[in-house]
Amino acid sequence: MQLAVCLFFALGILTGAEDKKVDPTGAWKWSVTTPTGQVRENILKLKLEGDKLTGTISGQAGETAIEGAKLKGEEITFQVGRDLSGNKFTTKYTGKISGDTIKGKMEMQRDGQVQSREWEAKREKAKAKDSAAQ
Repeated sequence: MQLAVCLFFALGILTGAEDKKVDPTGAWKWSVTTPTGQVRENILKLKLEGDKLTGTISGQAGETAIEGAKLKGEEITFQVGRDLSGNKFTTKYTGKISGDTIKGKMEMQRDGQVQSREWEAKREKAKAKDSAAQ
């Protein structure tokens, strides 16, 4: 009987852990160093409503809506289409969310070659409201 009770609770705990969803909602920040040594900051703003994931990415090229965003467990995928000086390109992002960190890979095609690099974003902490502000 005790074994049955222990198994019941163990299965309940495991099932509960599987049901817990990752919530990527928030602002995620990372920087990229260009081949010329410039550091460029990027901010990814994500919002999860039900199963629908939306957001924007902003940086040197301004703010752009992400497309095709999907969240499956801890895995996130999306892409960003941009038009720079008449040249259209799409960057595909994949990553794994672990707490307040997303680690993954971004890929884009340039001059007929696929280029990829690693990216790691940190979720920005929500700023506390200043209670002294009037």
